[in-house]
Amino acid sequence: MEITDTPAAALQQVSVTADGSKASILIDGTDYSRVVSGYTIHQQAGKAADLVIQFAQGRTSPDFDGHARVAVGVPYEPGPAAAHFLSAIDAGLLEKAALARPDMDGGPHGFTKAVLAQLQQWARGEFDQAQETS
Repeated sequence: MEITDTPAAALQQVSVTADGSKASILIDGTDYSRVVSGYTIHQQAGKAADLVIQFAQGRTSPDFDGHARVAVGVPYEPGPAAAHFLSAIDAGLLEKAALARPDMDGGPHGFTKAVLAQLQQWARGEFDQAQETS
């Protein structure tokens, strides 16, 4: 999830009352309960709390009444990150790694499945140097 937030100095009065299935969220006296489906409150001792509100399915947390920096959660779009990741892939290395995969089967679309599996493995940061250099 991508987060947008207000400047650190811009604290707002926040009141959150939760009963386990519903929550009432007031920010500077305005009720946002009807448009918020989830929120997270994080606070370190001696510092102002951070409240992240979400306009997507979420879960409630315990009651909170105090000042917080309020951030709005924006659904994460993986397209730009995926495009950046794929642009860094060496086609020859990918082909060699996919062909060397022990799970590559000879069935229809076997090579394509192996390429996708290899890309997923690399996207998770799992790099098998022995497999890439064989």
